[in-house]
Amino acid sequence: MPYLSTEDPVRVGAAVEFTDPVILDYRYGAWTFQPTTQVTGANDAAPVAFENTREATPQDVGGDLQIASFNVLNYFSSLGEDEPGCEFYPDREGTPTTTDWCEVRGAYDEESFERQETKIVAAITTLGAEVVALEEIENSRYFTADEDRDEALATLTAALNEADGDGTWAYVASPDEVPADEDVIRNAFVYRADRVTPVGESEILIGSDAFDNAREPLAQVFRALDEADEPVGAEFAVITNHFKSKGSGEGPGNEVDEGQGLSNADRVAQAEALVDFADDLYGDDMPVFLVGDFNAYTAEDPLVVLDTAGYANLGQTMTDEDTYSFGGLVGSLDHIFGDAEAVELVTGVDIWTINSVEAIGLEYSRYNYNVTDLYDTSPFRSSDHDPILVGLDVVDEAPEPGPGAQRYGFFLNNDWDPWADIAFQYGRHAD
Repeated sequence: MPYLSTEDPVRVGAAVEFTDPVILDYRYGAWTFQPTTQVTGANDAAPVAFENTREATPQDVGGDLQIASFNVLNYFSSLGEDEPGCEFYPDREGTPTTTDWCEVRGAYDEESFERQETKIVAAITTLGAEVVALEEIENSRYFTADEDRDEALATLTAALNEADGDGTWAYVASPDEVPADEDVIRNAFVYRADRVTPVGESEILIGSDAFDNAREPLAQVFRALDEADEPVGAEFAVITNHFKSKGSGEGPGNEVDEGQGLSNADRVAQAEALVDFADDLYGDDMPVFLVGDFNAYTAEDPLVVLDTAGYANLGQTMTDEDTYSFGGLVGSLDHIFGDAEAVELVTGVDIWTINSVEAIGLEYSRYNYNVTDLYDTSPFRSSDHDPILVGLDVVDEAPEPGPGAQRYGFFLNNDWDPWADIAFQYGRHAD
């Protein structure tokens, strides 16, 4: 693929300028443009030029604090080479890159892990958020001799501190009580310890049958710190989630794809359990944000459950960007929802499109797959999901309700038609 490079990226949605004639060709079930001259790495014969749509940093979302959600693409500090019988995907020279259907789901060896971690650290440190909810990070209780659930999380935090300075970052420790049977991936939080502090212990949903095939929600209350490291401003709660994927399903409502992927009924049940979990923990006592990888597009049933419960989808009402690309379509599986009190704190929202629209050849897992070296240490293609960022005014007087609060007028006067809202979302998104 000699037309690919890290300097002139080819990204989904970018404008294309045809610099030479091409032949419209149909084969293998797809229309393609064929060049009239062989394109090699030496003759510069590619018949197109691509617009560079990259953004080096997220948009300014304002506020005195920012929260974010980021799926970190199976970040495992445990390595495949240490798992007996674990096989690997090789590069073009046969060298291992990532694990091949093992318990460890990430890098196979230390070199591959360092490539992955470098890009993830670059993404998180550039994101600029004080609180970052993480999905798809290793649940280390299954891979460490002392069953330390937080080992991979601590490893990532140490790498963040190496980049930004000792003591800048900390992680939210696992609660004393966790589910007896969990997935090998989990939800987690890292935060800037000089800017925000956790209030109380984190809490994880225990005993919910709805999450037998997904990652249980993890909740934490946070509060801002002033320059003297004293808590200041309003407390707010963040609950991070990773619902069941669309790829498999068992039982009624799950095993047939009726337009929302498999396991739709399970995701609906998980959304309902999440609403109850948030209500049991916080009721109307504080602003609540529901964040994470919901494995559901904007107008699908699980997110309608959250909508109906009074949670505004901030990313999809305050941006025109999406977090995921699959099968030739783009849409958002990753979301940040806020209840009525939470929306009043919001100053802005951005989806930083560093991953979903990038060529997979740039991913750490494809290192040395191509003749041209496409790996670099930038945030681009650090994952397959894009991070979403929300600005909050939690210290100063809350701002006037912004576009999100205005869209969701029911927060102020209870005059809201959910079906009109669904029609609005379908009008914006074809997914």
